[in-house]
Amino acid sequence: MKLLNRLFAFDERQATLKGEIIGALVTFASIIYILPVNAALLSDAGMDAGGVFFMTALVSCLTCLVMGLVANYPLALSAGMGMNAYISYTICGTMGFDWIEAMMLLTLNGLLFMTLTLTPLRGIIINAIPKGLRNAISIGLGGFILFVGLQGAGIISDASTLVTLGDFSSPGVLLASFGILLCLGLMAFKKIPLLNQLAIPLSLVVTALVGVAASLILGATGNGATATACGLPLAPWEDSAASWGVSGLEKVLLYGIFDPANAGLGYGARVAEFFSNPETYVAVFTLLFVNMFDTTATMLTCAKHCGLVNEKGELKNAKRVMVADATGSLLSGPLGTSTVTSFAESTIGIAIGAKTGLTAVIIGILFLISGFAFPIFSVFSYSSVNAVALVGVGLLIMSSSLPELAKEDKTTILSGILLFLSMVLTYSLSNGLAIGVLAYIVMRLFEGKWREISIPVYALGVIFILSFIITNI
Repeated sequence: MKLLNRLFAFDERQATLKGEIIGALVTFASIIYILPVNAALLSDAGMDAGGVFFMTALVSCLTCLVMGLVANYPLALSAGMGMNAYISYTICGTMGFDWIEAMMLLTLNGLLFMTLTLTPLRGIIINAIPKGLRNAISIGLGGFILFVGLQGAGIISDASTLVTLGDFSSPGVLLASFGILLCLGLMAFKKIPLLNQLAIPLSLVVTALVGVAASLILGATGNGATATACGLPLAPWEDSAASWGVSGLEKVLLYGIFDPANAGLGYGARVAEFFSNPETYVAVFTLLFVNMFDTTATMLTCAKHCGLVNEKGELKNAKRVMVADATGSLLSGPLGTSTVTSFAESTIGIAIGAKTGLTAVIIGILFLISGFAFPIFSVFSYSSVNAVALVGVGLLIMSSSLPELAKEDKTTILSGILLFLSMVLTYSLSNGLAIGVLAYIVMRLFEGKWREISIPVYALGVIFILSFIITNI
């Protein structure tokens, strides 16, 4: 115990070994879904699912270790929901980048994010953006994740009206709908707090089991092709793509440079083309701002629950915890996964008794062990199953920020609503952020309150106007 007290200040924080271990196990159980979900989403961008799975586990492990040993915070970190969807469906979809360029974007984002963190700039920028717009960005991020989940599962589909209800005669759509309704029910179930807190992972497990059972029944009756076609999850032993240990590492590490298939790719020319593309900078700015606001809000929320916020509302040991968080952003691109951020589910472990960085260390070790067991988690990589996580997380992100936005003045509320809708309807966080910021600036100018607009907000407006002009010439 003397060693634990010296490393993690057990006595000062009145922590217990039992509380740290149980808190870590429960927190890990609540976020482990991110490994298969992140692998599934980034595989839609062309990345190898097995490689992404292991690298997500590895980067999560390293970042959790830094958070625990350097910052001594009981925070779990892993690939952020929303950023992975943005990478796959906007950066690699709408904007036309391939996955290698997307990882380059994340590398540039990580370098900028760490630079801002090591200087006072991160705090200055966060404080310069109006609180209402920061809340609107979180709402937009949540709405984007939610929409991706509904569309991926087929609950929402394309039509002459652009979007409409999907085909509810499809077993995959029915399975996703069942899982989402179960998740919503558990979120509202207050009699047993732990069931309420673990609504997302419990619903995922139940949905996966029901889906596997349905696909096995269809297979036994000679309708295995139907199960596959409608998106039902295959049992791990039936899935040829699921293998134990580490696979596909060379296909995602350092932008796939070790993959024989990329031998003649010409990385030098790719880098030059990458930096000459104006949309590169729009995407990086969006990644930077969304990452900054999302992760800072999460850290403050979790820190309040474990007494690590001072009377001014500031993080104790702030520099170390922000450096630990920024480390994940720095590692993500080169190692081949989406941006790592702090997870709000850390509050579950904190509520149970986690108070020190030992919790983060234990979670990191569990992540690394899980990285070698892809077949166990393969059932969660199907859209009919992981839609539960996407919708559940999206709703939680939105619900945490909506009340705060509602307290703002009319200009902030209207520009915030426009920002949210634009993110969802244009299928792009960057377009939504641009439209929302420009609307805010115009409305403030017409109010005669131009002095209330900070220099960073003006700068953002100019950057977005220039990006619209350049990309449409």
